[in-house]
Amino acid sequence: MSSSTDGGEIIRVSKKGQATIPKELRERFGIETPGKVLIHEAEGKIVVEPLPSVEEMQGVHAGRYEKGDVLEHLREMKEEDKQLERDERLERHQ
Repeated sequence: MSSSTDGGEIIRVSKKGQATIPKELRERFGIETPGKVLIHEAEGKIVVEPLPSVEEMQGVHAGRYEKGDVLEHLREMKEEDKQLERDERLERHQ
């Protein structure tokens, strides 16, 4: 549940520390679901930055890794995404 204020939008943080990025902001900044964002601190504030999808990154690192390393990394990322989806389904049913 969220509520709008003049200075932004207030959102709930779950017991697990999870927060939902409002749909309007996801659409405005091109954050796909499921997807990934980079969260870091800058000047004492939490910054959330959208990360490009695997498809958008295709070819960006060509020649940088040994053959098979990128594929293995992508498989690991896909497995992490599946685990996150399972965790979210379990949380909804609790």
